[in-house]
Amino acid sequence: MDELDSKLNLNFDGKVLRKDLLHRIKKGTNVPTFVLEFLLAKYCASNDQAEIDAGMDAVLSSLQENYVKPDEANAAQSKVATKGKHRFIDKVHVRYVEKEKRHWASLENFNSQRIAISEKFYRDNDRLLEGGIWAEVTLSHNAIEEDDYAFYIEDMRPIQISRFDFDRYLEAAGKFTRDEWMAAILRTVGLEPSKLSKRVSLHFIARLAALVEPNFNYIELGPRGTGKSYFFSEFSPYATLISGGQATKSALFYNNARRKVGLVGYWDTVAFDEVGGIKVKDPDTIQIMKDFMANGRFSRGAEVIADASLSFVGNFDLSISQVVNSVDHDLFQPLPEQFDLAIMDRFAAYIPGWEMPKNSSEFLTSSYGFITDYLAEAFHYQFKHTNRYEEVSKRIKLGRSVEGRDEKGIKKTVCAFLKILHPHGSPTDEEFEEYVAYATECRRRVKEQMNKRKPDDEFAKINLSYFNTSGQEIIVYCPESKEAIATQQPTRKNLSDVNIAEVSEKSPEAKIIPEVKILEVIDVLPESIHEVDSELKEQHFTILYNDIGYSYESIMAPYLTGAKSVLIEDPYIRMSHQIQNFVRFCEVLVKVGTVKKITLTTGYDDKTQLAEIAEKMDELKQSLIESDLELEVKLNPNIHDREIKVDNGWIIKIGRGLDFYQKPGGWFEIGSNDFNLRKCLETKVDIFRST
Repeated sequence: MDELDSKLNLNFDGKVLRKDLLHRIKKGTNVPTFVLEFLLAKYCASNDQAEIDAGMDAVLSSLQENYVKPDEANAAQSKVATKGKHRFIDKVHVRYVEKEKRHWASLENFNSQRIAISEKFYRDNDRLLEGGIWAEVTLSHNAIEEDDYAFYIEDMRPIQISRFDFDRYLEAAGKFTRDEWMAAILRTVGLEPSKLSKRVSLHFIARLAALVEPNFNYIELGPRGTGKSYFFSEFSPYATLISGGQATKSALFYNNARRKVGLVGYWDTVAFDEVGGIKVKDPDTIQIMKDFMANGRFSRGAEVIADASLSFVGNFDLSISQVVNSVDHDLFQPLPEQFDLAIMDRFAAYIPGWEMPKNSSEFLTSSYGFITDYLAEAFHYQFKHTNRYEEVSKRIKLGRSVEGRDEKGIKKTVCAFLKILHPHGSPTDEEFEEYVAYATECRRRVKEQMNKRKPDDEFAKINLSYFNTSGQEIIVYCPESKEAIATQQPTRKNLSDVNIAEVSEKSPEAKIIPEVKILEVIDVLPESIHEVDSELKEQHFTILYNDIGYSYESIMAPYLTGAKSVLIEDPYIRMSHQIQNFVRFCEVLVKVGTVKKITLTTGYDDKTQLAEIAEKMDELKQSLIESDLELEVKLNPNIHDREIKVDNGWIIKIGRGLDFYQKPGGWFEIGSNDFNLRKCLETKVDIFRST
């Protein structure tokens, strides 16, 4: 242990653990970090190596016994039926079925949509109905034949610490310097601070801002693989991640039919992953979002006040240098067209994701950090019960170019830094100025991009500044655009003089349309950048539980263009519904028109009805021959990987294989035939070129 490790163990005994333990078990499971550390905290919150080794065995045993993998759902159901009850670690969702006038629960990996649940569970925890929660769940078997369900939830304990002492947290935090505390925070999220620059460290701290500051809205765009969505899907049980798909006002804000507030009422942070892929069909959604981002309230038949912060993260594929030097492009380029200037103006900060390092074991720490759930509870407490805005307002002095929303955004960013890095007291003048400079830069980045989009001077005051303790005014610049004339002095449209009287005399009814003359500016962006949208790009994204809008065709069709042969490796094309899914995939290949051969390698076990599979596959083969396609099926009991290889060079990997759709409750439900409307299970999708 180094000095910081010893200090953490001394002051937070039982609240810290070695992060390399997490790395050791994380690679073999898809369980969120805070769930794994919940188990590690039970068994490995010690600095004694023998106790740690014994605890690791207990954690692995608990995962083996209680965590259900997606392909083990049938065995898990059999275990409950045989034993009568069993405890699982899984994400629990509850939905209300109107036609039955009752609630049904489902476990993400248990593969049953009709698990009976007592009212006390969802009454005491609304988040079950709004996104679901991870929990230890005791499922029991129902042997009563006349009942229409086979399983029911006997007991459920959400995975989060049972008691949090904030005063004790403050007392212990006061014994650390600012740099020590920042290092402890970074180690908690798995990073080794000694391998990060001070600036990059501040970026990582800024990612946490939405978890401690209410109604804090920020955006981060950057390359893939930098962990943008990690803090919302893995770090805190009080944050929820919406991955692509359609954002509706009922789900996000208020459901008039149920008369219940949406996600913003139950979560500290609602994060939008792959923000460029958000589909907003109802313009009212954007208007409500504007109202909510402005002041944390909105009206939709009822006046609603909520504290949730909105975080927008996504990918940026263009060259930053080229974009900031272009008069035609800006750093908001990936956002959907419905996100207008009014939405952008409500971003308190724009984190430069392109400066973040790619995820790599090089940056992982093997030192001690807080148990993730413990720090998440500290952040949740500060989110709900602490306010540093008045403290910041008394201490900060901003320049004349800082306008209303600039001031609010800068102050809220500084408030978040104080809550995260100084929960126990106030920073020094030097530390405070560091936060103000960073917050001003992040807000300037927002304003610069709006100024490029707006053809007048509404957002022209981009030279945001603050006064230091010596009374000197410091103008803050964004490193990527400081020398970019196209960003600092964007093109303006000039209206030429028009002789209105002359036009009126010639045609009293004529509409007067002044000539628009645009100043000539050299665009330093190469032409090739304008064509990038027409080229296929690699894709890496997550489909969340209950997402819709993902069919085989929408995900894969563009990457099948020109293909002559397709190889599918998927161990679970054996049950009837899985073979039906494969038929749907073959239909996509037929539509492509160029594919001549399909090779499927799938698995089987002792319970597999091989004759039944052969019969169905033969029927499919004959059908495909009529479309001039050859199907070859190979059975391999040892196959584990799931991937689709296309002879045009693309490889498509889906975590669950082709079977990532929920089974419909009946064949007369929406989505039973159209996969675009079928609800999905959670899975990851990676599309990339073979090397």
